[in-house]
Amino acid sequence: MSSTTRCPRCGNEVRADFFVCAFCGKRLRIERIENFLFFKRIETEWTTPDRWYTILLWLFIKPNKAFWSINHRRKSAPGYFILLFNALLFGVMGLAFFSHFNIQDIPPLDYRIFFYNLVIFLAFFIFGLAYFFIFGFILIWLFKKGANYAVGFSEKLESFFGGSEREEYSEAEMSVFSIYKGGTLHQQQAFKYKMMFCSFAPFLLINLIEIIIILAGFPTVSINVLGLFNPTIFSQIFNSSTWTVLHFIDAITIAVWIPILVALSIRELSNSSTTRVLLSSLIIGILVAVIFFFLRPTF
Repeated sequence: MSSTTRCPRCGNEVRADFFVCAFCGKRLRIERIENFLFFKRIETEWTTPDRWYTILLWLFIKPNKAFWSINHRRKSAPGYFILLFNALLFGVMGLAFFSHFNIQDIPPLDYRIFFYNLVIFLAFFIFGLAYFFIFGFILIWLFKKGANYAVGFSEKLESFFGGSEREEYSEAEMSVFSIYKGGTLHQQQAFKYKMMFCSFAPFLLINLIEIIIILAGFPTVSINVLGLFNPTIFSQIFNSSTWTVLHFIDAITIAVWIPILVALSIRELSNSSTTRVLLSSLIIGILVAVIFFFLRPTF
């Protein structure tokens, strides 16, 4: 069992390696990085869960507040909605890409154009849903591994609320100021993936930007679906320098933006050091960006 210390504000005993009191939310230790507003821990009293669209806005402008709020009621986390919205944007991205193919032997208002667009949207939507879900789980697994080395993330969750070192807090043992009165204390393991998937909110903005880049940056080619298919017509698009821009944006997002949000989510989940979790997340993010994006032939 970990050693304990007493919170100077509410008087409850908490683990000595906590950075925030698990009952009243007072900061017990302050790191230099938390002097920056982006990483500052929230100490105000939590009352009710915020709307998903409010959380979504905070993920862009106040991510520290967003994850602080989500951690009190992770059941309401919009993580899976974010994955769905990203998949929908991926479908729109497919339409933007397809708009650069001029089908010569079909009139613009022909019903077949609508059918082709629908098929393209559904294909990209399904691919995007699978991509963000699978790639998201892989990334989260890697970030968790890094956090295990940095702050003992999984061990902390187990020692808090599971395994042989399970800590039970009865109603009588809780301070009247406890931020966990609503049940967060006893569901620490629950919905953690739903919370961590909120870290992929930046792709909502990135996908919108990339849709605009695709519409403006790629050349338009003409194809004849009823005649002989000439595969060389795709070389103009697949050899376009626009791919470099798209991959660079994705790489920077994976290397920097996503790790910052993941670090904030892990910090709130495990009540751990901001600096150590951030460093491990940035290292993982940079390695993934190098392997999956910077090593591509388009660079």
